[in-house]
Amino acid sequence: MIRVMLVEDDPFWIEHLQTELGQEEDLRVIRVATTREEAVEAVRKLAIDVVLMDVNLTANNLDGIQAVREISRLGKTRVIMLTSFTEKTIILESLKNGAVNYITKEHYRDIVFAIRNAHANQSPIHASAAGALLKELRLKELTPTERIVYDLREQGLSKSDIAVRLQRSIETVKSQFKNISKKLYR
Repeated sequence: MIRVMLVEDDPFWIEHLQTELGQEEDLRVIRVATTREEAVEAVRKLAIDVVLMDVNLTANNLDGIQAVREISRLGKTRVIMLTSFTEKTIILESLKNGAVNYITKEHYRDIVFAIRNAHANQSPIHASAAGALLKELRLKELTPTERIVYDLREQGLSKSDIAVRLQRSIETVKSQFKNISKKLYR
């Protein structure tokens, strides 16, 4: 039996996930927590195998990420983020702080598979997070100069604006974009 805790502040999702997980013979929701503090305390006191964690438990606090960090330090429980956030920085922060997977709520039907994998210490990254993770890995291949050019483009600057800002010729900036594209979109 895989013992699961839900950490969620939305009553709709609590009920929905309890219903979904309740249909599985090998899964049991043994605790529901609505705050970071409740979640961490429950992991300390109970034998919980897998936690499903929302990113935002209180208004725009991203306290689910802090909870992941604290729970991961305890070392005995696997945490899967289940949230509506799709921002790359939030996905990466969640994984850096100890989450073993990240699934958006629109893909909640994949959660049973993810729980079983996490419990078996096999955590293939869900498609919800894989793109952000892959892009981050590829961004690390950029030279420092290419990364500056990339970041300026992400801020909405045109190639001409980037050339002016970095005091380079437009041809140099175009060449850097070709190199960036080869590294990121192969």
